[in-house]
Amino acid sequence: MGLKAGIVGLPNVGKSTLFNAITNSHVEAANYPFATINPNTGVVNVPDERLKFLSNLFKPERTIPATVEFYDIAGLVRGASKGEGLGNQFLAHIRECDAIVEVVRAFESDDIIHVEGSVDPVRDIEVINLELVMADLDAVNKRIDKVANKARILKDKESMLEMSILSPIKEALEQGLAARTVELSKEQEEYAAKNYFLLTKKPIIYVANVSEDALGDINNCELYKQVVEYASKEGSEVIPVSCEIESELSELSEEDRKEYLAELGVEESGLEKVIKSTYKLLNLSTFFTVGSDECRAWTFIKGMSAPECAGVIHTDFQKGFICAEVYTYDAIKQFGSEAAVKDNGKLRTEGKGYYPNDGDIMFFKFNVSKK
Repeated sequence: MGLKAGIVGLPNVGKSTLFNAITNSHVEAANYPFATINPNTGVVNVPDERLKFLSNLFKPERTIPATVEFYDIAGLVRGASKGEGLGNQFLAHIRECDAIVEVVRAFESDDIIHVEGSVDPVRDIEVINLELVMADLDAVNKRIDKVANKARILKDKESMLEMSILSPIKEALEQGLAARTVELSKEQEEYAAKNYFLLTKKPIIYVANVSEDALGDINNCELYKQVVEYASKEGSEVIPVSCEIESELSELSEEDRKEYLAELGVEESGLEKVIKSTYKLLNLSTFFTVGSDECRAWTFIKGMSAPECAGVIHTDFQKGFICAEVYTYDAIKQFGSEAAVKDNGKLRTEGKGYYPNDGDIMFFKFNVSKK
């Protein structure tokens, strides 16, 4: 879908280690600031037990999972919005992303330098978020300077719409709040999404990088609880991850990884949770196509119509869309085969007005001669 999430945070909090583990790549992960300057990019498979089930059922020649793209963006520092620490460059990289994964250090270590001199996750979050707020406030003020008079004096319709969006956002930013906290109408949201590229409008999740010991008793980790308390105020999710453990896990085979996780007393790695949560954060869902040749997970944005989903596979499918044969993943899991799904009346035909749901299994009918 071309959507990507940026991994951000202060220097030395574990961003590049997390990125390495997620993508199983090997970018530089040093214990000093600005080891990463240009953003590294990685395309990651989205873990999905449903696709595994379908693949085992249909035994296709190939199985293709959904993917999500991550950017590893260099560490921001206090004053980034004014250009400190190559801040302008890094902020521009964040602006190119559709969602933010903010890594927060929630462990003590004398061996890893902290750019602020001590470990305080809430302070670190506020440093990062304030820099994003200040960058947005500067952009909003510049836009207001251009449209305020046209809205007030000339009563220009579009300028008045802009001011109805920009004014409450400016007020929130001046209070240190993210633009995403401002409630807008559907029309205002659509206009803002098309015309403004505000950093604090992007959805965000926090990854608390904890020690191995803390991961085993996460509810008693004081630093993690501080992150949760902060994030809960803005309705954001927090995922506890030990980047050190995940780095080790990424080097293991799938079988050894499962054994290691079992020893830790968890069913799913922190990275799998991060990937799945990021996928949802980007407002993405999955539909499946199945058969003996291929089982594939396709990514679509929630709210897309059946023809638009067909276009994800090929533009001809959308142009010549006739209908879609649809059944749910739950149906085939319950009945065990496509034939049984049909016999039980769970296969249906949907037209252009259908909006697919996450987990739909679809077969598109189209005519290439149709316009």
